[in-house]
Amino acid sequence: MDRLSHLSLKYGKKEIDLTLPSNSQIVKPNEIPGQDEEVEIKRGLMSPISSKKLSELVLPHEKTAIIVSDITRPTPTSKLLPPLLEELNKGGVSSEDLVVVFATGLHRKLIEEERRSLIGDVYDQIKCINHDVDDCTYLGNTRSGTKVSILRDVFDADVVICVGTIELHYFAGYSGGAKSILPGVSSRETIEMNHKLMLLPNAASGCADSPVRKDMEEAGAMLGIDFILNVVLNAKREIVRAVAGHPVHAHRAGAIYANQIYKIPIRERADIVITSAGGAPKDLNVYQAYKALDNAKHAVSKGGSIILVAECPEGMGSAVLESWVREANSPRDVIDRLERNFKLGGHMAAAIARIAEKHDIYILSELPTHLAEKSFFIPVKDVGVALEAAMKKYRDAKIIVMPYGNSTLPFT
Repeated sequence: MDRLSHLSLKYGKKEIDLTLPSNSQIVKPNEIPGQDEEVEIKRGLMSPISSKKLSELVLPHEKTAIIVSDITRPTPTSKLLPPLLEELNKGGVSSEDLVVVFATGLHRKLIEEERRSLIGDVYDQIKCINHDVDDCTYLGNTRSGTKVSILRDVFDADVVICVGTIELHYFAGYSGGAKSILPGVSSRETIEMNHKLMLLPNAASGCADSPVRKDMEEAGAMLGIDFILNVVLNAKREIVRAVAGHPVHAHRAGAIYANQIYKIPIRERADIVITSAGGAPKDLNVYQAYKALDNAKHAVSKGGSIILVAECPEGMGSAVLESWVREANSPRDVIDRLERNFKLGGHMAAAIARIAEKHDIYILSELPTHLAEKSFFIPVKDVGVALEAAMKKYRDAKIIVMPYGNSTLPFT
């Protein structure tokens, strides 16, 4: 059989090669070239959407909080901050008036080396802090009933600016915008109540009307987000578009660009889907890499197989997720448990379980074999071995490969 050789799949900071039958369909983001990054960022800042320029919004010496991404996101924060700080300085806000907050949500806190690497040379000029879920101030409730509590340093700020990346998100529709606030700098209870809305219809990738996102944006409005600076990246993590200004209107403008890159039509669903989470940092753990699995389910046929390539050097990424899969005897156990008692981390276990009920899921990772098996995966040490095993189940198997599975949403 003719084969395509040396298709590269990202695995952590490495790449692995894969050979495929010649009729395999490669589904990946559209190749939109990156812009001159400095020029594009400044263009976005100088052309804010539904907003004044940042330098015209702020008053001299206003206490300003800038919310930035943690290490699980590809946001090029070190490139975004200098022109943003320049605009603030024009408005009379100096480094002494600023605090940079790493939006860790319920992720682990960042060590100093990580914080420094994310924001670059300005690290020593500005106060930089991790989010703390135990130091939050209550604002009120959203219409969905979410009790909104926000990090005190952000709550006390006169000006709140959110910096992030707009990409597909499997239940918030898209990342970016108000997501920097909820879950980024919210209390544990707030995050859990918001994420429970993922069980509602329309809580899906690429859906701007996701009830989760609407709740996030209502929380952001309650706090008062003054300005966002978000970017859309191509598969090479180059800046394609920078959007700035109103936390909802600018975000939606960016989502249009994200759709042009990451929503990809396919001819038909495949018997076998091979998906890479896209390498580090997107495959740091199962919690992050799940997005590639969720997108793959839109490309696989009924009863088909999925092969997930994700290094996961930090394991499951959630103690609750790990405990739920260890305590379950079947996928249905986890699904039923979540329906009885929603819990963050448990929601991820149930999401994996729902796919595992319908499909075999092979995984190439650094997870211990027993843990991978308890997590409803079939662990393998080689993608080719998994492909051969899966192909035995089908006659003339149709195959789709998603090299950037975390950021590719297939549709028919």
